[in-house]
Amino acid sequence: MAKAARKAAEEIREFALGLPGAHEDFPWGERVMKVGKKVFVFMGKVDDEGGGTMGFSVKLPHSGAEALELPFCEPTGYGLGKAGWVSASFGPRDNLPKDLILRWIEESYRAVAGKRQIAELDARR
Repeated sequence: MAKAARKAAEEIREFALGLPGAHEDFPWGERVMKVGKKVFVFMGKVDDEGGGTMGFSVKLPHSGAEALELPFCEPTGYGLGKAGWVSASFGPRDNLPKDLILRWIEESYRAVAGKRQIAELDARR
């Protein structure tokens, strides 16, 4: 599963970086995706020793309550959960709901991006 988890993490990363103005940064030694100076995805590390577990955190102002009903989600730590951040983690045998994850990443992006970036994203659709 480690290989599958790495592939899934890379697909999530590529999708996030494909959003207008998105870039990668490494504050606190952790990989994040930002638009401008604002983080919209905290990319967790793939844990090879855990058999290929992976996780990430996103800001979900609209679907957060629904996401938190899922068994693989919880409020993000460090007080971020109170601000609508949700963390998802997947074990080596879990089936990643990739379409749902990509929707969450877009929702998180829209929650922090400026009007210009959102308009650019909408123009692509």
